[in-house]
Amino acid sequence: MLDLLIQGATVIDGSGQAPRQADVAVQGGRIVEVGRVSAAARETVRADGAWLTPGFVDIHTHYDGQAHWDETFSPSILHGVTTVVMGNCGVGFAPLRAGEQDRLISLMEGVEDLPGVALAEGIPFNWESFPQYLDALAARRHSLDYACQVPHDPLRMYVMGDRARAQERATPQDVAAMRGLLREALQAGAIGFSTGRSDNHRTSRGQETPASEADAAELTGLAGAFAGLGHGVVQLVSDFDLLRSADRFDAEFDLVEQLARASGRPLSMTWLQRDPGGEQYKAIAQRVEAAVANGLPLYLQTAARGIGVINGLDASFHPFMGFPGYKEIAHLPLAERAVALRDPQRRARILSERSERMAGDGSSVPPLVDLLLARIDMVAARMFPLGATPDYAPTLADSMLARARAAGIPPLAALYDYFAAGDGSQLIYFPIFNYNQGDLGVVGSMLQHPRALLGLSDAGAHVGTICDASFSTFLLTHWVARGHLSPAQAVQMLTQRNAAYLGLADRGCIAPGQRADLNLIDPPRLALPRPQLVRDLPAGGRRFLQGAQGYVTTWVAGEPVQREGQVTAARPGRLIRAGQAGAGGPRPA
Repeated sequence: MLDLLIQGATVIDGSGQAPRQADVAVQGGRIVEVGRVSAAARETVRADGAWLTPGFVDIHTHYDGQAHWDETFSPSILHGVTTVVMGNCGVGFAPLRAGEQDRLISLMEGVEDLPGVALAEGIPFNWESFPQYLDALAARRHSLDYACQVPHDPLRMYVMGDRARAQERATPQDVAAMRGLLREALQAGAIGFSTGRSDNHRTSRGQETPASEADAAELTGLAGAFAGLGHGVVQLVSDFDLLRSADRFDAEFDLVEQLARASGRPLSMTWLQRDPGGEQYKAIAQRVEAAVANGLPLYLQTAARGIGVINGLDASFHPFMGFPGYKEIAHLPLAERAVALRDPQRRARILSERSERMAGDGSSVPPLVDLLLARIDMVAARMFPLGATPDYAPTLADSMLARARAAGIPPLAALYDYFAAGDGSQLIYFPIFNYNQGDLGVVGSMLQHPRALLGLSDAGAHVGTICDASFSTFLLTHWVARGHLSPAQAVQMLTQRNAAYLGLADRGCIAPGQRADLNLIDPPRLALPRPQLVRDLPAGGRRFLQGAQGYVTTWVAGEPVQREGQVTAARPGRLIRAGQAGAGGPRPA
């Protein structure tokens, strides 16, 4: 008898082929038959034409901390994701010298905007080596499958200590020690190596990240850890600096090519339209295309929409947080704060004040506030009310600048009145990257690139300013609904393409022998509600949580982990130990 039979589904199998009507049979956590199935099953689900897709694979998350206190990987589990990859951008929590956890917390707090108190309370830090870290994660039950990359910053800090934090050049002995630790981690099942080279990434103390200036000798030396293993990927984020000079851009991309060539493994990099520097993404694509033509396995991690921040009185970021008149009431409950802001005398006072310069605590918030206030007229043209049904592709006519002009008041006053209305829970969407032309045209072209991988959700990070774990749902509700991508193309990006990049041959497609990671989706009901601020982090920390409508059921290894947005008690997820038996098989051809 089958464990599960899904009848009459519109199967979008992840291969890119056109949808077809079929039954899907599951036994022992695997798909055993696709077609017309007549065998009996312990559970039979009538799909009635709903989409049946493979579970989605998110290659860019920062659940490194959350995985220790949240078994469900929320909110990714609500958006069809069944496999997540952690340890991106060179930051994480292993390897770890005894007593050094505060330094790794400071790193993650600054780079990924995670509350340090939540990390300190929620992570046990009961490991030293990366294999021990994997064992500690594997000892917990989880809803979804997950894989871990080895982050460059903790690796460098473990070997070089204070010299790493001072960004000293690694000696040959340092590189050899780091390579040995990376090799040990890869042999224990790490799925790859990540490094961060962005000036925007800082610790919570405002310091540059330890590996951000690592030279070619260090990176290519570390790449030698992959020799002969046959598994693993490399992930990289860089500013590339074309805006500063073409020479700097070419030198940085030359280094990327050296790293890819030395590792012999697929390498993916962050790809977005910057502001300023809106044409750099084209130069990156040109270099990638040339490198691929010369045999290098380079890929471009691409977002599904604009990348920016959410503003709100209870969020991590809003324009009035540095004004003395606001600071006096910042401690009040939200609804009382809104009432206080509506007092005409307070309104007049705050709008006549100058914001005190935000302290440089290393996070992205102070420079964002300073930038916003310094360029408020221009920035207000890219700030949009985020309603009950969020619009992530708004136009200038929807902006706070347009609202201010219609009311005949300055943009800052329009923002003030918006935040002060009602119970104070209003939110503003402020896309910073991928929105230079005031629309998502650039993103649409990126998604069509043959080397594009859907990524950059940053799920689990920037919890008080974004909730981009919903990228997968947005891909379906926006790009498919508007005909830019077919359902088959979008599902392939969410599943098979990412799984193949990772070398996971046992998932990403609906076919006999594949892992039964599946989504049953009702397309007419697919929708994204507005993100909500919740206090469910350790130590009472806040984060944005965004659910979805239309996901009827999500299965991991044949067990339902969510139904209609409600997470079940099933915990079939496991740590993927790359390169080991049963961890996904060899890389597909």
